[in-house]
Amino acid sequence: MVGKYKVITLCGSTRFKDSFMETQKRLTLEGNIVISVGLFGHSGDEEVWEGMDEGALSKTKEMLDDMHKRKIDMADEIFVINVGGYIGSSTQSEIEYAEKAGKPVCYLEGTDN
Repeated sequence: MVGKYKVITLCGSTRFKDSFMETQKRLTLEGNIVISVGLFGHSGDEEVWEGMDEGALSKTKEMLDDMHKRKIDMADEIFVINVGGYIGSSTQSEIEYAEKAGKPVCYLEGTDN
């Protein structure tokens, strides 16, 4: 909590940009501080990968994954954007990381995925 506001980090595939934006707005209007992804590499921000060789691409993805775990560290809970029940390997590792830290995990769609 920061003051009276719960801090929630959004997790999920960046291909679901619209759902990220809708969820961020809704949770903010419900009185939460929302931490989201910095870019949508699978949904509109593909130019960030242009010109990167495999080594630079790998290092950048590694940095972004680590950075998102630090965002989870700052949160009281995470909210998983799992459109159609989809949870990829990066999101699964974020869920496991949050659970290990004792943080509640909420889902956009049912949890039987």
